[in-house]
Amino acid sequence: MYIPAHYKNEDLAQIKDFLIKNSFAILISQLDGRPWATHIPLELELDENGKDVLVGHISKANSQWKGFSGNQEVLCIFNGPHAYVSSSWYVEEEVPTWNYIAVHVYGKLKVLGEESVMASLHRLVDKYEVHSKQPVSLHTMSAKTLKQVRGIVGFQIEITDIQAAYKLSQTRVDDHAKIIRELEEREDPGSQEIAQTMKNGKS
Repeated sequence: MYIPAHYKNEDLAQIKDFLIKNSFAILISQLDGRPWATHIPLELELDENGKDVLVGHISKANSQWKGFSGNQEVLCIFNGPHAYVSSSWYVEEEVPTWNYIAVHVYGKLKVLGEESVMASLHRLVDKYEVHSKQPVSLHTMSAKTLKQVRGIVGFQIEITDIQAAYKLSQTRVDDHAKIIRELEEREDPGSQEIAQTMKNGKS
């Protein structure tokens, strides 16, 4: 992705934290010569060698999996908060813009066996059920229900490149305080998160 130098984030620890907290992503690959995209959770994990990987699954009814061969390179897009920035908040005249956080992860995809897929599903459910009032667990589900696992394709993506854009008005330092105040007055979550991120100096 195109990232001007002042918006590029290379703080790997910060980026990993972002991927963990914003794991609902877009998986993009090629199928029959055309781009294909699916919106799914992609969990950042460590493989058996301690390397960072993304783990996910899609339904076999989704034709995208038919292109998962030959160690294909895929693109995973993780979107964070975003907010419109009015140039009326600037001291000097300028055009309006948009602040946002986005991370692109490239990698080589390989299909997982049923046992590895089931293990990944246990981790996924346990992670997101922890705050439920009545948490469910795959451990207590019937064999009949768990047969649905046969209807999915699980995979692991070996990460080959990470590109992170944190566009947070870095070129408008003199206007930061005003931009933050204006964003905080808005009620939408994106504006609130971008304002907080700017206040925290994450850029």
